[in-house]
Amino acid sequence: MSALPTPAEPSPASRRPLLLNREQAILEFNRRVLAQALREDVPLLERLRYVCIVSSNMDEFFEVRFADYLEASRLPGSGITAREMGEVAAAAHALIDDQYRAFNEVVMPALQREGLVVLNHAERDEAQRRWVDGFFQKQVRPLLVPVGLDPAHPFPQVANKSLNFIVKLGGRDAFGRDNSIAIVKVPRVLPRVIRLPEPLAPGRQAFVMLSSVIRAHLGELFPGRTVEAFSQFRVTRDSDLDVDEDDITNLRQALRSSLSTRHFGQAIRLEVVSSCPEELSEFLLQQFDLPDAALYRVNGPVNLVRLNQLIDQAEADALRFPRHEAAWPATLPRGPGNGGSVFERLRQGDVLLHHPFESFEPVVQLLREAVHDPDVLAIKQTIYRTGAQSVLMDLLLEAARRGKEVMCVVELKARFDEEANINWAERLEAVGAQVVYGIVGLKTHAKLLLITRREAGPRGPLLRRYAHLSTGNYNPRTARLYTDVGCLTADAELTADADLVFQQLASLTRGKAPKQLLLAPSSLHRRMLHFIERCGEAARAGRPARIVAKLNALTDEALMFALAEASQAGVEIDLIVRGACMLPPGVPGITDRVRVRSVVGRFLEHTRVLYFRWGPADEDEVLYLSSADWMTRNMLRRIELAWPVREPALRQRVIDECLQPYLHDRMDAWQQQSDGHYERVGTQGPSAQQALMARYKA
Repeated sequence: MSALPTPAEPSPASRRPLLLNREQAILEFNRRVLAQALREDVPLLERLRYVCIVSSNMDEFFEVRFADYLEASRLPGSGITAREMGEVAAAAHALIDDQYRAFNEVVMPALQREGLVVLNHAERDEAQRRWVDGFFQKQVRPLLVPVGLDPAHPFPQVANKSLNFIVKLGGRDAFGRDNSIAIVKVPRVLPRVIRLPEPLAPGRQAFVMLSSVIRAHLGELFPGRTVEAFSQFRVTRDSDLDVDEDDITNLRQALRSSLSTRHFGQAIRLEVVSSCPEELSEFLLQQFDLPDAALYRVNGPVNLVRLNQLIDQAEADALRFPRHEAAWPATLPRGPGNGGSVFERLRQGDVLLHHPFESFEPVVQLLREAVHDPDVLAIKQTIYRTGAQSVLMDLLLEAARRGKEVMCVVELKARFDEEANINWAERLEAVGAQVVYGIVGLKTHAKLLLITRREAGPRGPLLRRYAHLSTGNYNPRTARLYTDVGCLTADAELTADADLVFQQLASLTRGKAPKQLLLAPSSLHRRMLHFIERCGEAARAGRPARIVAKLNALTDEALMFALAEASQAGVEIDLIVRGACMLPPGVPGITDRVRVRSVVGRFLEHTRVLYFRWGPADEDEVLYLSSADWMTRNMLRRIELAWPVREPALRQRVIDECLQPYLHDRMDAWQQQSDGHYERVGTQGPSAQQALMARYKA
C-alpha cells in the first residue's frame, strides 16, 4: 500500500455513531446507478440499460427490502416510526420520478436523434398502423381474455409485476347490466417491445410497446361498449418464500410447493400511468388493500425493465460499450493439449483470477479436466446461483455418470433462483450425485469447489486436493459482468480446510476448526472484530494502523461500531462500499478517520477484499478475500468463507488491482457524506475499471 499516515493522539472514550437508515442507503445506491444514465460519456444504449437496472433494482427493493421493512414496522418495539416510513416512501417516489424524467427528457430524445424511436399510436403513420393492427389481430388478440367485473366475476388474481389494464366502460353489457369496470391481463409470453419492419421506417429503427398496441385496440375487446377511461397497472408483491424450516421434513419439496404462490404474495406497490383517473386508481388501491402512499404514478411504461428488449434488438454497436474480451491468465495453460494440465500448474503455486478482466473459463477448464481425468476420484462444490443453463452443472452431471464421487451443496433458498436450483438438485440426484442443502436456518453462500485426485508420491500413491475459492457465483454469464476474485490452489492447508467445510455441511457434526479459512457463522465475524480491535490497539500505541475494506454492503452494527471505535483510536479507515452503507463517515469526534466511497461503472462491483495493517513490518498486515459482505445476515445466518492471501506477490497484486485503483478513482467514484448522501468525486481522471481493462488488454 502507499505510505500510511501517522495516526493522531488516541481519542477519549469511544462514542457510537448514529447509524444511517438501511432503506435510504439502498435508495442512495440506486440514485448513483441512475446517474450513469445521465452521463454523456456513457454510450446511449448503455444509458438506457442503467434506467432498466434501476427499475429492476426497485422491483427487488419493494419485493424484498421494503416488504421486510413494512413487516418489521408492525412488530412491537421495532423502533421504526411512521415518520421514518414516510421518509423512505417519499425518497422512493422521488427516485422513481427522477428515473422517468431521465427516461423521457434525456435518454429517449437522445436515442431518437440517433434514429432509434419508440412510436406511440399518435406518432404512427397509416402504413405503420395497418401493420400494428395485423400484429394485434394475429399475435395478441387471441391471447387476451378481458374480464368484466360483477358478483360472478370478482376481481381476478393479478400476478406479481404482470402487465394489466383497468378499463372503465360506458353502456350496458350483453345482458343489459351497467357493470362498468373490466380488467385485461396481458400474458407474459408476449414480447413487450416489437420492432417494426425496416420498410415501414426507412432510415430509422422503429419500435412499438406492447402496451401501446393493446391501448390502440382496447375498444375492440369490448364490442357494443365505449371505453371511457383506462390505465396500465402493475402491482409489486412480497416475494419472499415463507417456509418454516423447523416444521418441515423435506426442504426441497416444501420450497417447490411454495414457488407456485410466490407471484401472489402481499401487495406492496401499485403502479399506474400518470393519466390514470383517480377513481380507477382508488378502485385498485382498495382491491389490493394498499394505502395512498403505495400508489406510484409514472410517466411512461409501468415496467421499464422491459426496455432491455429494445436494447437487445437494436442494431447500433456504436451506442454500446466496446466489446470486452477477458484475458486468459498468463501463468495458466489453456488445457492438456495447449501447454499442460491445470493440476500440474497448481502444484507450482496458487493462481488468482480477477474477473471480468480475466476469463472465468479456467474454472470451467479445471472442472472439465477433473471430469475427464481417470485419476480424479471426487468432486465437491457449493451451488448458489448458476442459472437455468450451466456448463458447470453439466460437467458435474457428467462426472457423476462417469462414476466419480460427486457431492453438491445446493442452496435451495437463493432468492429468485430457487426453481433453477431445485431442478439442478433433482437432476444431480438422478445420476447418483450426493446432494445436500446445507444447514437448516443458514443459507450456504460460500463459493467453493474441491477436487480430490490420486497421484504418485515418493512412497506410493497419495491423495492430493485442488480447490477453487471465489468471492462470486459459479455463473459464467455474470462472471463477464461482475468484478470478482477467484483463487485456484493446491495449498495443503487451504484444501484440507475446504474438505472440513464440506464434511461439516454434509454430516452436521462439529469438526475441528479450519486452520486458514474463516467460516461464518462460527469464526468470520469474531475474527473481523479481532482484526479491527488489533488495528485500534496499534494506533493507540502510536504504530501505523490502517483498514481498507471493499464490500457490497456494510450494515452490521457490531462491525460498524468497532470501526468507529478504531477511528477514534487513530486508525485510518477506507471503505469501498458499492451499495448500502449505514456507517456515517467524517462525523467529528466519532468517525473522523473513516472515508466511504462507492464505485459505479460498467461492471457491477462484487469483490470483497479485507485489508488490515497494525504496524510497519510486512508481518503486521493481513489480507482476506471473502464471499461475505459485512451484514448481520452474512455473518450470523449464512455459511460464508474468507481466506487469506499469504503469498506476498499475490497479496500485492490484490492490493494493486482491487484496492488502490478504487481509492484513486476520479471517474466512477462517489464519496459518501456524513448525512448519507453521495457526491461524485469527479468527471475526469482515472477510472479503476477502465484502467484494469486496459492493463489486461495489454
